[in-house]
Amino acid sequence: MSNTKVVCNFKIAMDKSYVAQFFSVIILFLLHVSNSHAASSGESIYVTFVQCLTSHTRSQDQVSNIVYAQTNASYTSIYQAFARNGRFKFNTPSNIIKPLLIITPLHENHVQATVLCSKTIGLHLKIRSGGHDFDGISYISNSPFIMLDMFNFQNVTVNMQNETAVIQAGASLGQLYYRIWEKSKVHGFPGGVCPTVGVGGLLSGAGYGVMLRKFGLSIDQVIDAKIVDVNGRILDKKAMGEDLFWAIRGGGGASFGVILSYTVKLVSVPEKVTVFTVDKSLEKNVVDIIVQWQQVAPRTDNRLFMRLLMQPVNGEKTMNVSVKALFLGGGDELVTLLGKEFPLLGLKKENCSEMSWIEAVYYWANYDDGAPLKALLDRSHYTVHFGKRKSDYVKSPISKDGWKWIMNKMIENEKVELDFNPYGGKMSEVGSNSTAFPHRAGNLYKIQYTVKWEKPEAGLENNFLSQIRKMYSYMTPFVSKNPRSAYLNYRDLDIGINSHGKDVYEEGVVYGKKYFGDNFERLVKVKTEVDPQNFFWNEQSIPTLPKKA
Repeated sequence: MSNTKVVCNFKIAMDKSYVAQFFSVIILFLLHVSNSHAASSGESIYVTFVQCLTSHTRSQDQVSNIVYAQTNASYTSIYQAFARNGRFKFNTPSNIIKPLLIITPLHENHVQATVLCSKTIGLHLKIRSGGHDFDGISYISNSPFIMLDMFNFQNVTVNMQNETAVIQAGASLGQLYYRIWEKSKVHGFPGGVCPTVGVGGLLSGAGYGVMLRKFGLSIDQVIDAKIVDVNGRILDKKAMGEDLFWAIRGGGGASFGVILSYTVKLVSVPEKVTVFTVDKSLEKNVVDIIVQWQQVAPRTDNRLFMRLLMQPVNGEKTMNVSVKALFLGGGDELVTLLGKEFPLLGLKKENCSEMSWIEAVYYWANYDDGAPLKALLDRSHYTVHFGKRKSDYVKSPISKDGWKWIMNKMIENEKVELDFNPYGGKMSEVGSNSTAFPHRAGNLYKIQYTVKWEKPEAGLENNFLSQIRKMYSYMTPFVSKNPRSAYLNYRDLDIGINSHGKDVYEEGVVYGKKYFGDNFERLVKVKTEVDPQNFFWNEQSIPTLPKKA
């Protein structure tokens, strides 16, 4: 069958499963031929895909300019541009597959055509927004796939009359924050602290930041969205219906379609906010300070967010312990408040810095290299580390002895940093099933585990991975149970993998319950309704219901 005939018959064959299966067999055969034919097989897929895109694209652009095969001279730079974890950016393990093709759409119609052509040919499609998926799921796989990289979709339109913003999925948080600041000095958005995170991934997985206790999650501000579904249709909130709109706010958009944009409400912020970082590493009563933080941080004024950071000092058998905070108010009020509620911290006015909200964004981003505020627009203003993250939720206070034991284990491990992010406030007021994200009331704080290293050495990587897994195991007595909960945006393949085998649903239950709790079954029903053939699949996607015998 010639390529010309394939193109001419695409529209007829599109909904005929036997044609899709035929193409799948052909492509899988091509992928497994000898090395001498590997380049030609990749070229064949490229030619076929470009012809398909051309037949489905209304724009006058040369679609070949947005399709990158592995043989293309620009493939590596495009792939690496937003691969944010050095483990997968530079040295991809032999059992990991990079995308056969990278598609970089310029128009919505390009996205529609990519979905239809991937579906017809029978290759998985993965979607990358900012590339901060901690385990690289958006840009690596264990089976052949095509990557749709949304980095050209980075427009942010701020409407101050309605106090809203329309954010394309490939825009970064830094771009969003800066565009808001251009229009208003007293508005903001409750998103994450890393400016290079892509909005599409952040919002579909829930999103949170240092205004969490005042305004809740990022998704709590979402009022509309546009998505390309498995049939290539563009749907807004009204067209997609309440169930799908519910699912893509915290349930992971990549399980249901391709997010094009989100529309969000902006929030009001004071002209001046207050930040501080207080280091208590050498204090004799550091454990008492931690215990008091635990009592205060989830229950204090909801304008105050105090993150506790604990990091062992390698080779010194000691710890760095600090409290980093944002307060939506003035320094005098904050010092008075914590003097009453958190006296062991010993906060003084000289510890505090008053600044605008956008300057606080810059402060929390750790941009301490003298760069101007405009650095928030720089999507490459980011040091790529080799790393691994994990997460937990704490529902019951940890005892003083428990904290001592944890600190000793951290010092033994030497490698693992723990960040404790307090809940309470607005998070206790929103129902666990209001969005797909379930971890609301009843949680005192969330833990983020982090290890980072600088060199691509297998022995070094194995050592660091072993350390974080040990620390995660040590924390078992102190965290949520049945299930042990996790945060989707801290993607962690250790807690379960969907192999896309015949037990997709059973495999999905393992990680699905951890990420989504009682919301998992509703997500499965939505998935089965909108994508019954499980086209939008990844290693931790929402599965479909088992097919009846």
